[in-house]
Amino acid sequence: MAYNSGIHNRQLKEQICEIGRRLYMKNMVSANDGNISIRVGENEVLCTPTMICKGFMTPEDLCAVDLNGNQIAGKRKKTSEILLHLEIMKHRPDAIAVVHCHAPHATAFALAGEPIPQCVLPEVEVLLGETPIAPYDTPGSTDFAKTVVPFLKNGTNTILLKNHGTVSFGATVEEAFWKTEIIDSYCRILLLARQLGPIDYLNEGKLHELLDLKKRMGIDDPRFHENCDLCSNDAYRAGYKENKLQPKVFADIPKYGSYLKKQEAPTATATSSSADIDQLVQQITNQVMAAMGG
Repeated sequence: MAYNSGIHNRQLKEQICEIGRRLYMKNMVSANDGNISIRVGENEVLCTPTMICKGFMTPEDLCAVDLNGNQIAGKRKKTSEILLHLEIMKHRPDAIAVVHCHAPHATAFALAGEPIPQCVLPEVEVLLGETPIAPYDTPGSTDFAKTVVPFLKNGTNTILLKNHGTVSFGATVEEAFWKTEIIDSYCRILLLARQLGPIDYLNEGKLHELLDLKKRMGIDDPRFHENCDLCSNDAYRAGYKENKLQPKVFADIPKYGSYLKKQEAPTATATSSSADIDQLVQQITNQVMAAMGG
């Protein structure tokens, strides 16, 4: 990938400051919380410094590091949590910009260890997909940075950090911020809806339509690669060293087949009789109704 912006790009610095203000105004950071970065060269990354309020930064406040975390520019000291950003950039070449903050509603899920439900909002299915929860480690440490590595594959763009916050990434600082905004808004909606009663989930057919749309838009998703249940937060099961997180509040997530199985279905059933198809449809209906409590 070509980088030609450089660590002295004024426009990029202003964009970082603007995103910092948005995070602050939306209560996703307080005091000196959070950090923002963008890769501007093969070995150059612009980032926010330590001990500064993201709502009041100026371009002159920003600093730069290399991919090993060594500071190469800036009067202020780099944030220790830049190691998390760099780990993401090393494993995901498409992750040009990274935003880490303490978005309150999403962080609430991270504190509770509650997997974020899928198969609820179309926009979330298309733009985010499954959001895994990385295990806790001391912020700023090398071990902390490596907690996200098992989840950096197949279309991930947002990760919850256990007992800490969120981290989102994309092609631009603004795109990374959007992912943060989407996940926090979604978690807020989930918490509000749960107060009213059980959540209504999308059925399997409608979810397949969304995944087909996502594929046509060129947006990756782990369900395109992993033989996993569509809604059960298990696309990253290999990433969890301990037992997979089990939903407690949102334990009514339906069990639908995998996207891969759906894609293989036309070949597998092409020679099936009408009676076989009717029986298969009835079996699927029974499973869906049972999962929905019907």
